[in-house]
Amino acid sequence: MALKKIITVPNELLRKSSDPIETVGDNEKKLIKDLFETMYHNKGIGLAAIQIGVPKRIIVLDVSQKEEKKNPICFINPIVKKISDEKSIYEEGCLSLPETFIEIERPKVCLVEYIDQEGKKKEMECDDLLSTCIQHEINHLDGRLIIDFLSKLKRDVIIKKLSRNKQNPDRVVV
Repeated sequence: MALKKIITVPNELLRKSSDPIETVGDNEKKLIKDLFETMYHNKGIGLAAIQIGVPKRIIVLDVSQKEEKKNPICFINPIVKKISDEKSIYEEGCLSLPETFIEIERPKVCLVEYIDQEGKKKEMECDDLLSTCIQHEINHLDGRLIIDFLSKLKRDVIIKKLSRNKQNPDRVVV
């Protein structure tokens, strides 16, 4: 396993659509382990392969609370098959948008079809935070970010701020 660097906005790779996985081989299994290690190291609850610069349709998640046992889940080629009419709102952050949090309304429940790490086709009904997280990560696979839910003006302000911070990596934030 290896810790990977998470790419951040304004990196254009984050806007690319990821490619489906044909077979789950050793390279994909190693990538999945790297994604989990990187996600946990960065205190995230979800990570898409594109966020470490790999345009493959692989997502890892773990929405367990700190006091709970870890519950890592991997989704390969995930597709949302059904969504509920009922909505929920969460303040979402993103490892590719450091220190940016945006309230986003999404379907409270979704049914996801995917392939697991063993190459088996599965379905999972996701609700609440898990539903929000899987939708957030699938957005990454399609080149969409949480700032896309904002007006152009607000989005541009955030991108400018993140670009400035990227140019000044030694800058101390108090």
